[in-house]
Amino acid sequence: MVFLEPGDPAILTSRLAASFADTFSRVPAVVARAPGRVNLIGEHTDYNAGLCLPVALPHATYAALARRDDGVVRVASRQRRDGWSGRLADVAPGSVDGWAAYVVGVLWALRDDVDLGGCDVLVDSTVPIGAGLSSSAALECSVAAAVAAVGGLSLDDDRVRRRLVQAAMRAESDFVGAPTGGMDQTVAMVTAPGAALRIDFADGSTRPVPLDLDGLELLVTDTRVAHALVDGGYADRRRDCEAAAARLGVASLRDADPVSVAALTDDRLRRRAQHVVSEIARVDIAVAAFGARDLVALGETFAASHASMRDDFEISCPELDLAVGAALAGGATAARMTGGGFGGSIVSIVETRRVGQVVAQLDDAFSGRGYRRPQHLLVQPGGPASTQAWGELG
Repeated sequence: MVFLEPGDPAILTSRLAASFADTFSRVPAVVARAPGRVNLIGEHTDYNAGLCLPVALPHATYAALARRDDGVVRVASRQRRDGWSGRLADVAPGSVDGWAAYVVGVLWALRDDVDLGGCDVLVDSTVPIGAGLSSSAALECSVAAAVAAVGGLSLDDDRVRRRLVQAAMRAESDFVGAPTGGMDQTVAMVTAPGAALRIDFADGSTRPVPLDLDGLELLVTDTRVAHALVDGGYADRRRDCEAAAARLGVASLRDADPVSVAALTDDRLRRRAQHVVSEIARVDIAVAAFGARDLVALGETFAASHASMRDDFEISCPELDLAVGAALAGGATAARMTGGGFGGSIVSIVETRRVGQVVAQLDDAFSGRGYRRPQHLLVQPGGPASTQAWGELG
């Protein structure tokens, strides 16, 4: 079995600092780290003021940063040949394309919080891109944490972390143009090690949910069907939810009554709203099942969630459906697609002793359909964004 490893944070940090010196001929002031995430349940509920239950991955994005005093920003990556450079004072939403827009968008969003001037930024990552595991938010939050460090803002202050969540959300929604709801940035900044994070987007409150995984594994399988949040499908679903809420006369679908939802005459809006309302309810069912270690209930809840996303929200695809079926056929306790949809990954709960047969079943199923071999990650719930001073701060 081959799993995508997260890498050793100390080694990755040191390697990135050395690469920064080679790239920019100077030493970084700080190296920051922010995790990707896998959502256990609660899909497309964040922008509907609902509930979700994500887990931070051990796989993370790292950002090395040093100030400049000339107002210039230079951005580079260890994974990409293309970068970006320009003056921070000249950037505006839509002015930067590609992956660098997420970096520059954070600098733009934090311009009133930190008088940065300019900076050099080099990033590295072990979070799979396009896998629905929040590589974009990991990038945003690693850069935000680095900016906070050079600006004298301490991550020991929960208020600072939540300010950075808002900045990262603005970078993605306002600067890049991906209308996400904030789950990814929140878990990357404020989660607790060893736990999932129950997020209530009605009031922004969060609560760690300890996971008893003794004898169990969280297996993430990347179908390698890349998805993107700026390609239109995500925005279409959000518009449908807003239209359904307006038809129902509620501020958000969090306030919608299932009976009223069932009475909607527009079939598409009814199904969209039905997914959201039922998915919000499934989050606390899953929380209780994890607490009671009720694996039967988890299996049923994951199955209902996947069916809802496939049939009512229409965000699955053949590869995701195949992966869920294969995982269950191989002996997984529970399996569902995870993330924004239209490709990406599934998450399975698997007894440790069955991991090998589940992975083999998944690989064989994909090979039998002529698909590329999927990529697998074993996940232990990780911690939130952090920083390590390297050179002189300030």
